[in-house]
Amino acid sequence: MSTAENEQEVLVVVSKLKNYIRSTAGMNTAGNVASTISDIVRNLCDQAIEKAKSDGRKTVMDRDFS
Repeated sequence: MSTAENEQEVLVVVSKLKNYIRSTAGMNTAGNVASTISDIVRNLCDQAIEKAKSDGRKTVMDRDFS
């Protein structure tokens, strides 16, 4: 998969995201929310990857997201 395809891929389960928002707040979810959340998740993962690399690890751990 190319970098461009990775940047387009949705990283969340849209139905679960919509259900969470509806059950928590009784609100609808706009169509572009999943791609925006995916961008946020991608950014967090990229930061965690760099943290793991700087610690000399090949495994991303929960502590890399803090």
